[in-house]
Amino acid sequence: MANIVDIVIPDLGDFESIEVIEMLVDEGDTVECEDGLIVVETDKASMDIPSPENGIVNSLTVKVGDNVSTGDVIGTLKIDTSENPLADDDSNSNSISASKPKELEVNDKNEEQSLVVPDLGDFDEVDVIEVHIKVGDKVEIEDSLATLETDKATMDIPATVAGKIKSVLVKVGDKISQGFVLGTIDAVISAKVEVSGNKKVASEVNDGPSNITPSQKIDPTSVKVPQRQTQSLPAIDESTFSKAHASPSVRKLGRELGVNLIQVTGSGPKNRILHDDVKSFVKAILTGQINHLESAGLPKIPKVDFSKFGEIEVKPLTRIQKISGPRLQASWINLPHVTQHDLADITDLEKIRQKMKAKTKDQGISLTPLAFIIKASVSALMEFPKVNSSLSEDGESLTFKNYFHLGFAADTPQGLVVPVIRDVNQKDVYQIAKELGELSSLAREGKLKAPQLQGASFTVSSLGGIGGTAFTPIVNAPEVAILGVSKSSIQPIWNGSEFEPRLMLPLSFSYDHRVIDGAQAVRFTTYLGKVLADVDALLRVS
Repeated sequence: MANIVDIVIPDLGDFESIEVIEMLVDEGDTVECEDGLIVVETDKASMDIPSPENGIVNSLTVKVGDNVSTGDVIGTLKIDTSENPLADDDSNSNSISASKPKELEVNDKNEEQSLVVPDLGDFDEVDVIEVHIKVGDKVEIEDSLATLETDKATMDIPATVAGKIKSVLVKVGDKISQGFVLGTIDAVISAKVEVSGNKKVASEVNDGPSNITPSQKIDPTSVKVPQRQTQSLPAIDESTFSKAHASPSVRKLGRELGVNLIQVTGSGPKNRILHDDVKSFVKAILTGQINHLESAGLPKIPKVDFSKFGEIEVKPLTRIQKISGPRLQASWINLPHVTQHDLADITDLEKIRQKMKAKTKDQGISLTPLAFIIKASVSALMEFPKVNSSLSEDGESLTFKNYFHLGFAADTPQGLVVPVIRDVNQKDVYQIAKELGELSSLAREGKLKAPQLQGASFTVSSLGGIGGTAFTPIVNAPEVAILGVSKSSIQPIWNGSEFEPRLMLPLSFSYDHRVIDGAQAVRFTTYLGKVLADVDALLRVS
């Protein structure tokens, strides 16, 4: 015999409304007393809400981003009372009536809803630069609630329901992420009203924001270390472990698995470490992608007080630098980089380009060598599809991409950004040159939108307009290669009988050695050089 009991938020102290930041269970999961069900976070700490009994999660009525308070019902638990003769009749009768609610009607009603930040793409923390609402305002669907600014673009957050603003929980200067609650709204929704004892349960049937899929509960015993690994795990450094941004249940999991959480990269709100992050970290260790014995910490650069030696000035990094720096470091550390240097003869290409420039001048299009290089790169990617792939997280498979979206490095006052030209294989050099100019202009003005920065399968970084003879570009992971281009120069090339002056373009092709070997890299740059040398064939492809 099963008894359905409410899962109630216990006393939270002085906090009235606390945000749910992680779901630890799904409906149907079996839990024991004191197992964590959800994680909530105040402005000072995070805490798990435990299960009141042993049983099966019957229902959950909250999701990530919701706010809860002491006494709120967040779901129900099915408890087997067949072996509990002490269960009284009243509680049993209440549970029966609760498990069989009576449906009354479907009608429109006002209900308070949270205004949640939607998916922001690859951006974890975004600055709020403008708030468009205040308490009491009436908004319609798609009305702008706030304007956000990343290091690369600005975007508006639209209302997903119509109604009256009840509270505003964000201000200019705040940093927010996907799932953050901007405020609450008194929305008009359609609701199915059911009676359970003296309580009413309303289930939404409007098309508001979809629930965020909860993370699966991780069983620490399911992670088994292969017998071949005989080295013991290093002791956890408590001084660093305590600084990790994680909930108590995640900390417990980390201790059980011997993982120092400070080494784990968090994927949750505000870079919070989730259960899945710990699981992925352990999996990476077991598959050899990370050497746990060496990952206890990279040697730190000593801190120096430069003011002892003279006058100094400290300037903060730009937002772009703060975001791109860790990503570049992660790519350099995790990918075994090799760079193949080569030369491409672009003498004929440059002659034809100069003739074609007259056609584009009146159209306001700058026909730069980069447009031809990007077009030629697509031909090379088609010939060598492995260069247009990505390595799986476990290092056991490759994802080959049948699309050709190429990123290009754009120099801006705030730092380096990589806009993306989509479907390059379907465009001629004129269209590529046009989009190069448009995206570069948006990049310099800081007006690129998130979709214009996502989806690249290969990147070209050209320094030819500045100078240099060669360099080692860092692969833009999860891509597996990047093409660097330096300044072309006239060089004497032996044609079999004499030296003749040719315009040679330096190519620097960096690649992930786990995916591409040296012979493949040389074949790629050699083929690319042939495509650039035969400009007539390149233009026919367009």
